[in-house]
Amino acid sequence: MRALIVEDDKALARTLGEMLGSARFESDICYDGESGCDYGLSGDYDLIILDIMLPKKDGFTIAKELRREKIDTPILMLTARTETGDRVKGLDSGGDYYLTKPFEMSELMACVRALTRRQGEVIMDELSFGALKLNLSTGDLICGEKKVRLGKKEFSIMHILMSNGGAIVSKETLINKVWGVESDAEDNNVEVYISFLRKKLSFLKAPVQIATLRKFGYRLETGAGA
Repeated sequence: MRALIVEDDKALARTLGEMLGSARFESDICYDGESGCDYGLSGDYDLIILDIMLPKKDGFTIAKELRREKIDTPILMLTARTETGDRVKGLDSGGDYYLTKPFEMSELMACVRALTRRQGEVIMDELSFGALKLNLSTGDLICGEKKVRLGKKEFSIMHILMSNGGAIVSKETLINKVWGVESDAEDNNVEVYISFLRKKLSFLKAPVQIATLRKFGYRLETGAGA
């Protein structure tokens, strides 16, 4: 999963990135409102952590712009303000939750877990596709009695593929979500990690394969030939 952190306190932003990393999130960090809004409008994120008081553009304005452009990514708003009116304004602007500084990191991570659950979805610790399972807590890829631990980027790619349930995922989407919009990653970076995953599927003897659709991307397939 991928998060966007928009926070002008660089030390706090780095800490947030490290905390999310421990929960298997890849993070992009922006230190001002204009760049944060631009990143958010890409629609490539599973979560946005948004400070209210930012240079160039405040968090209320950013949330409104994202919602106006039909970006429905969950937004966790952060602020040092405690006034009830500001909390109401934050939620009315499009925020999903409002956390007042200072806060405990355990509280923030509980908010993150709550916001990244799909609405109405039964809370689960794993994804499945055919006979293949991905444990979201441990990062293990499992088939029958066999399992193998995935690296961070392998986990992110497999999470995206399994979440899409056999639909095509483009290389561009994988690069943006796994490496980041501003990264130097190219198609061959994706190809290398797809190769790693295919080897692990082979080790598991999983009846699932990662199919390549030239000029389109990848998808998971089951059945003969897998």
